[in-house]
Amino acid sequence: MQMPLPPLVEPAAELTKEEVARYSRHLIIPDVGVEGQKRLKNAKVLVVGAGGLGSPALLYLAAAGVGTLGIVEFDVVDESNLQRQIIHGQSDLGRPKAESARDAIAEVNPFVKVNLHQVHLSSENALDIFADYDLILDGTDNFATRYLVNDAAVLLGKPYVWGSIFRFEGQVSVFWAEHGPQYRDLYPEPPPPGMVPSCAEGGVLGVLCASIGSVMVTEAIKLITGIGETLLGRLMVYDALEMSYRTIKIRKDPDAEPVEKLIDYEAFCGVVSDDAQQAAAGHTITPLELKQKIDRGDDFLLVDVREPHEYEIVRIPGSKLIPKDRILSGEALAELPQDKQLVLHCKSGARSAEALAALHKAGFADAVHVGGGVLAWAREVDPSLPTY
Repeated sequence: MQMPLPPLVEPAAELTKEEVARYSRHLIIPDVGVEGQKRLKNAKVLVVGAGGLGSPALLYLAAAGVGTLGIVEFDVVDESNLQRQIIHGQSDLGRPKAESARDAIAEVNPFVKVNLHQVHLSSENALDIFADYDLILDGTDNFATRYLVNDAAVLLGKPYVWGSIFRFEGQVSVFWAEHGPQYRDLYPEPPPPGMVPSCAEGGVLGVLCASIGSVMVTEAIKLITGIGETLLGRLMVYDALEMSYRTIKIRKDPDAEPVEKLIDYEAFCGVVSDDAQQAAAGHTITPLELKQKIDRGDDFLLVDVREPHEYEIVRIPGSKLIPKDRILSGEALAELPQDKQLVLHCKSGARSAEALAALHKAGFADAVHVGGGVLAWAREVDPSLPTY
């Protein structure tokens, strides 16, 4: 049984007549009441990312009456976001996500103050941004940012709620090093580059964002008001296909190295492996150079290393599908011609660089890959193609 945590935030002085009317369904819950709502009003919560998880989280934090919301987001809204990022709409296409989110929050609750941090979160700015907030919500989809959020929260002594989604599964936990485990106790080291696909590579069921985002906000409200038992020390795992929730205990690692400073998280997580970087150096061609090779009639094999379901969405004409894992395992090497150059591509260039490194080691010394992948081909060569 978890030890009760103290409320994270002191109550505000008062609720206005309008706020009493707005939050009446909270006020008549004995565990929340007027004091709990005053704590929510006084709370300052930072949400890292206004995407799949940030969208429902921001809307429900605003609706709940959290007085100050910060948004860390530097991206712009594109069409592929609208399948799950419900804080944005059709009229927001091309707009900065932070500004779109701010306007949606104002429609939900005009009493909420919104601070925009339209920057790429980094080791240089994380501590300064986090310092002004009581609680952090992290819904980002890459390991480098997750470790950065964790370490900044540890150094500042702040709790944060973490959520993760992929295809039909989601996870949520609360990390607070002063009272329990941190993210590094769950994942001491990042997985090898390319081992865990992102949502952009593997997909996510749109409504899963609502399921996981709402659990994250529930945890935030419990932390702010001091009610209930939080997920600190527990990992909640949700499977939408089975409609099952289970929790796994997380314990502090007594032998873990203490977090003493922020580091280079891109390097720590090895977003692309050293082998892939070395293989790509001097062996990368642009989509326009690929177009020129095709137009000249050069003798080469264009290999698409994505997955079959991606190949169905969009493909470069003349490409042959050989998924990356079949190349890395060596299974596909016998299918590859020795008498012509191999040109690899994937969605954006990372997976093809990993496959390229494997081919170079297998003796295909003149193999190259297409920088930017099929997305760059669609952008620079054939804009009529769909992107995803």
